Parts: sequence; structure tokens; C-alpha cells
Amino acid sequence: MSKFTDGLKKVKWKNYINYAAIGIVTIVFGILSIGGGLPSSTLYLLEKIAISIILAVSLSLVVGFLGELSLGHAGFMCVGAYLGGKVAAMLAKTALGGVGEGILVLIIALVVGGACAGVCGFIVGLPALRLKGDYLAIVTLAFGEIVKVIFQNSSAESFGGPIGLTTPRFDKKYLFIIGLLMVLATLAVLQNFIKSKHGRAITAIRDNEIAARAMGINVTKYKLIGFIIAAVFAGFAGVIFSYSQNNISSATFDYNYSIEILVMVVLGGMGNINGSIISATLITFLNVQLQNVLKGDLAVLKDLLYALILIVIVIYNNAPKLKNFRDKYNIGNILQKLIKRKHDPARTRDDAARWDVVPTKISMDEVLSTDIIVDDTGDNSADVGERRGTK
Repeated sequence: MSKFTDGLKKVKWKNYINYAAIGIVTIVFGILSIGGGLPSSTLYLLEKIAISIILAVSLSLVVGFLGELSLGHAGFMCVGAYLGGKVAAMLAKTALGGVGEGILVLIIALVVGGACAGVCGFIVGLPALRLKGDYLAIVTLAFGEIVKVIFQNSSAESFGGPIGLTTPRFDKKYLFIIGLLMVLATLAVLQNFIKSKHGRAITAIRDNEIAARAMGINVTKYKLIGFIIAAVFAGFAGVIFSYSQNNISSATFDYNYSIEILVMVVLGGMGNINGSIISATLITFLNVQLQNVLKGDLAVLKDLLYALILIVIVIYNNAPKLKNFRDKYNIGNILQKLIKRKHDPARTRDDAARWDVVPTKISMDEVLSTDIIVDDTGDNSADVGERRGTK
């Protein structure tokens, strides 16, 4: 029992806060959804948030921890959505489509979509990751546009062409639960990968690639591993997205969508998984609310207001003159101050043995002083005189 208790004390519980938060949200909203207490708009919002978190956390591995700029994340999502959605549409017509509300078909679609996106990540990453900075960004951007054009110009029998691919719609009551469970799986894989020796190698490449090479790290290999893992989870997100729609169009996975995912990572903090989760949630909520409020002729203002809000957030996070304000009112700092205040020994109430009630103690309003008496013999030695209290 003592070993178990000691083991619990050694666990860094702050590393599992995100698991606990997402788990609580999944349980609470899952119970409400099964009981019929959630409207369709809330279910749709939860689906979008789950997809956005998977995309943001997976891209954070490439941009935040690997230090490479990728603008083709929506392209990997597109591959997963179309290929996984096509497999789901084909299997839904068979006997497998009725097993457990199609959960088996969904699992197969996730495997196919993630694997195909990972293969594309390998094909693109093998030559592209030898590039750096803007050149890599251009190559990944081109990949996303090529994928979009290929599916857009496909035949109606294969992937629907310009009309889009018709995919099976999973039950709204349960799809967001599956999405949030996939978020937990994404966090489990990526956080454990980052804390492993492979993750430390990737971080070393980000900090100083020349030093990493000098230490014997295979830079191309680890860049490719990080790129493939991010692509696989983008493919998972694409499959879930295809199940949340009755029809998917390649126009959805354009350059702007890749930029939106990148914004989630940047606003959340480079290499900060919890920050990516929070920013993905807030940005998705903002997008959905703007779509609901601005309808008709006002719909053209959505992108304008969205851009202005993002500009304000970026200025707030990076303006030097606001640094003191950010540090003072930072949520983490406020919570830390509250915890310290709660356990501050200086604020602990005195017990019954206070100085003013114990007769054997000297009153606190007395100041102890020491008189120095110089020896008459003329030497420099000093004797400590009698201690006396002075008012």
C-alpha cells in the first residue's frame, strides 16, 4: 500500500489535466446527449471542436515541436475524408453497416483514412523535408492544392467530382463522443511520443539542427516521422469530418482552412499542446457563432470580423507594451497566486500560544538591545554587556 501511495506522489498530475478536462466534458455531454438534452446546434459544435483539436494538436507536432512550417495540413485531412468516406460509403451498403450503428465501418474508415494520409505524408515529406522555411511551406501548400484539384476533377462514380462525395451520416448523439475519444487517443499518442527519446530528438532538431546532426541524430528520419504522425491524425480528423456531413466537397479543404489550423497552433503557443486545445476550442466556437449570427447579406462580414478578432488576439499576445498586463492577469499566474495565498505561512492564523498571552515570554513591543562595553586596558576587545529591554 505504501509503494502504491509513493507511486501516486511521484506522478506529475499536471500532465494529465487535459485528459481529465476532456474526459469530464465527454461524460457530461455524453449523458446529456443520450438523454436527449442537447440541441442539434450544440452537437454540431462539439463535433467541430473535436475535429479542430485533433488537427491543431497534430499540426503542433510539426510546427511547434519540430519547428517546420507546414501549410498543407488540410490536404492530409482531405485525403482522409475522401478515401475514408468512400470506404465508409461502400461498406455502409453491406451487412457491416448495421453492426453497432455502423461503428465497425467507422473504425475501418478511420484505419483506411489515417493510413492513406500517412502514406501521402511519407511521399510528400521524403523530398520536401530536405527543404527549410518558406520553401517547405510552399511545397506543402502546393500539395494541399493538388489534392483538392484531383478530387474536384474526379469522376462522379469515383469521388463525386465537383458535386462532392456522398458519405454516411453517423448518429449525431454519438459522433461527438467518438470524436472526443479520438482527441484523448491523439493526446495519449502525441504526448507520450514527445516525452520519449524520439520526441527529445525532434525537439533538439528544432532548437539547433546543426548541433543535433553533430550529436548523431538522423535529422531527415525524425522529421519524416513527425510529418507522418501528424498526417495520420489529420486523416483521422478527415474521416470524422466526413461522418459529420452528408456530402463533402474538396473546396472545403482549401488554403484558408490550412491557415486556420495554423492560427490555432500559433495562438495556443508554439509547442504548447494545452494551448492548442484551448485555442482550437475558442476559434471553432467563434467561427460557428459568427456563422449562426451573420446570415444572408451579413454573411460577407463573417470573415472580416473573424480576421479582426484574430488580429486583436495576436496583438494582445505579442505586443511588448502589454507584457506586464498579460503577466499580471494571466490565468496560470492568478491560479498560482491563489494557491500560494492559500498555503502562505505568513497568512496562517496564530494558535493559542501567542506572544501576548504567554506570561513567560517577552512582550513583542519590547526591543532587545546589546550594550558594548570597551575594556579599560585599551585593547580592542569588546565584552558583551547585559541585555536589557528598552521601551
